[in-house]
Amino acid sequence: MKNIIGILVIAALACVGCAQEKAKTAPSTEKTTPAPAEPALKAGKGVDVKTKTITIATLNALSGPAAMIGKPFGVGKQVLIKQANDPASKLLPKGWKIEMIEKDHGYNPAKSQQTFQAIKNQVLFINSFGTPPTLPLRPYLKKDSIVAFPASLSSEMANFEYTPPIGPGYDMEARRSMDFAIKQAGGADKVKAAILYQGDDYGKDGHKGWKKAAADRGVTIVGERAIKRGQKDFTAEITELKKAGANYVLLTVLPSATGPILGTAIKMKYMPTWIGNTPAWVDAFFAHPKLPAVVFSKFYWATGLPYWGEKVPGMDTFLKAYQQHGQSLHRPDFYLLAAYVQGLASIEAIKLAIESGDITRAGYLKALKGMKSFNAGGMMEPADLSKFPYATGERTRILKPDFEKKTWSIAGGYAAPIAAAPAAK
Repeated sequence: MKNIIGILVIAALACVGCAQEKAKTAPSTEKTTPAPAEPALKAGKGVDVKTKTITIATLNALSGPAAMIGKPFGVGKQVLIKQANDPASKLLPKGWKIEMIEKDHGYNPAKSQQTFQAIKNQVLFINSFGTPPTLPLRPYLKKDSIVAFPASLSSEMANFEYTPPIGPGYDMEARRSMDFAIKQAGGADKVKAAILYQGDDYGKDGHKGWKKAAADRGVTIVGERAIKRGQKDFTAEITELKKAGANYVLLTVLPSATGPILGTAIKMKYMPTWIGNTPAWVDAFFAHPKLPAVVFSKFYWATGLPYWGEKVPGMDTFLKAYQQHGQSLHRPDFYLLAAYVQGLASIEAIKLAIESGDITRAGYLKALKGMKSFNAGGMMEPADLSKFPYATGERTRILKPDFEKKTWSIAGGYAAPIAAAPAAK
C-alpha cells in the first residue's frame, strides 16, 4: 500500500511540473504595444544616410592671382573637417562624417561655373572662394537650391539667399576706415582721400563704401583708380596719388597687389597712410624677404574677423586642431583661420538639420536660417542668419601690424560706421 501511495505522489508531482512547464511555454494572450519607430531622416543629394556621410565641395583658387590666399583657405577647411570627423569634437551628431571635394578655379569666373556644373549633383553644399568667381554662380545656386558659403565679404552676398557671408561687408570695412582716417588726421578737412580698387565686384564694394563715407563725413576724394587683377606695375597709379596729395588711401585689392603698391610708393618716396580691406593682407608679409617692415610702417588693416592667436574664446581649440591636422600642410595664416571660422557655421547647420530630421538641401538652408547669433564660439562678432538680407554685422576694427612680434595691435576698436550728419534745416 505504501508503495502504491508513493507512486501516486510522484505522479502527481510530475503532473504539476508539466503544468508549470506548459504555462511557461504557452504563448501570451496579452497585447503588447510595439516601440515607436524612429522617424526616417529626410535626405537628398550629397548625403548617404546608410554610411552617415555628407559630401561637400570647395571651389578654390589654388592657382592664379589669389592663390596665396586660396591655398591656406583650403587647408583651413581640411583642418575643420578632420576635427569635425573626430567624435570627441562633438561638432557632428554621433556617427556622422564629412568628405570634401576640392577643385581649382584659378580665380576665374568662367572656370568656376564649369567646375560647379561638374560637381553639383554630388554635394550638399559648397564653399566658394572669391567674389568674382562666386557672384556668377547665383542663378545656378538658386536653380539647384545649393548653398555656397562664399570666401567673400561682398555686401552683395548678404542680399542673396544662397550665399550667406560670415562677417561685415567690404563696404562696412571701407566706411569704418574713413572714420578712422578722420579721427587720426584730426578732422574731415585734414583728410585727402583716395582709393586703389580691384576693377570687379570686390573692388567696387569697397569703392562704394569709401565714397559713401566720404559723402557722409564731408571728406574730399582726390583719387580713384581701378586696377586689373594680376597687375604688376603701379608706377602710374602712385604718381597720380602723389601728385594729388592723397594722405589716406584705401586698398581694396589682393595681397598680390598690396606688396607691389607699397613697394613702389616707398621707392617714389610717397608715404601716405594706407588702409587695406580684409583681402589686402596676407600673413606671409610678416616674413617676406623683399618687403621689409618699413614698407608697412604706415599700413593699417580693416577687418571684422579674428587674427591668428588672438586671445578670444575658441582660439585655443582652433590652434590645437591646426597642430594636429594642418601644421604639416601650411604655415600659420589668417586665411586658414578665416576658413575655419566660416566653416564652423556650415558645420553647425549640418548638426541642426540632422537633429531636425531633414538633411535635404531645403532642410539644410532652413537650419542655417535658424541661426540667430552665430559667433564661432566667441571668435567673432555675432551674425544673424535668421534675417534676410543676412545681418552679418556692421562692426569692424582697425589693426596695425607688429612686425617684431609678428602679430597685431588694435589701432581702432570694433565700431559701426558713423552715420551721416543730419541735414541742416
